[in-house]
This record gives sequence, structure tokens and C-alpha cells, in this order.
Amino acid sequence: MQLRKVAGVAALAVGLMAPMAAVATAAPAAEANALVRTLYYDTSQAQEFVADWDKAAENWNKSVVNVKLAKKTAGSPTNIRVLADNGWPRAIPSTLGNGTVYMGRQAVQQGHYKPRITTHEIGHILGLPDRRTGLCTDLMSGSSAPATCKNDLPNAAEKAEVDRKFRGSLAAPAQAGFGASLTVKGTKNTECYVY
Repeated sequence: MQLRKVAGVAALAVGLMAPMAAVATAAPAAEANALVRTLYYDTSQAQEFVADWDKAAENWNKSVVNVKLAKKTAGSPTNIRVLADNGWPRAIPSTLGNGTVYMGRQAVQQGHYKPRITTHEIGHILGLPDRRTGLCTDLMSGSSAPATCKNDLPNAAEKAEVDRKFRGSLAAPAQAGFGASLTVKGTKNTECYVY
């Protein structure tokens, strides 16, 4: 009889603990998903380059896990304003994940690969600086790589740096304006990055 009581109590304890174990294993996954920051980009003024900016978003979305890019829809904020002009491609970040990017037709006319340009410029909004290595494998080498370079994906170090910058970050409000202060991990600058 005593053995049955002990077995019954043990079974009850296991029965009560099982849902907690399921919650405990589900919580980290749900928590991780909740910390993925979504940035909305607005291509309404991107002119003939809309598909290239969409490709840049796709490239970053398949490369990093802590931040995702989504096209602006009615009611969503604008984190990244996308424009086109006849100058050189450039990015003007305001805060991490916010700013304005330009597709300049000059680089396109010189033969630079449009998806590489757009993915590079979004890289600045994601907190990456120019690194003029001249290597096609380095996305952030920009126009220092040959115009024939078709690599439009960040390398492992660039991916890791973006994921580090966005790890555990909460969504920041969308920013307006040009040349605002840029604060990334304790630094404060006014920056305009040129492809």
C-alpha cells in the first residue's frame, strides 16, 4: 500500500512537471524569435531600382538571424528610405537600423552590379563601415572591388558583425532626416558612406 502511494505521488509529480518542461524548452525559441528586429524599407522613390533593393533585403535576410528586412506596407514604419539619383550610391545612417540609401546611376553606368551596390548600402544601415580591401569576396569593399564583381552577399565576418550589433536589440523608432547622429555600440558620428 505504501509503495502504491509513493508511486502515485511520483507519477503525479512527473505529470505536473511535464508541461513545465515543454514550456521551458519552448521559451528560449520564442524569446529568440521575439528579439529578431524587423526593419521596414520604403522603395516608393527607388524608381527603376526597386527589384535591386528587394534583392538586397533577400540577401541580408538569408545571411543574418538577428535582424530582418521587410518592405514597407500601409501602417508600417519607415526605417530605411530608398532613393535614386544620378550621383554615386551612398548611405546616410541616422541610428542603427535607420537611415537613407541612394542608388546612384553613376556606378551603374560604370558597370557595377546593382544587387551588390544595394546590399552594400543596406550594410551601412546595419552598422557596417566601408572596408576598401579591393576583394570581391568582401561586400563592404564596395567600389574598390572590380566593377565586374558579382558577389552580392556578405562574407562570414560581415554577417557575424551585423548579428552582433543586433543581438538582443529592441526595435528602434523610425528616424527622419539626413545626416543625423549615428550611434553604434557607443560611437557617435555623422556619416555618409559612399559606394
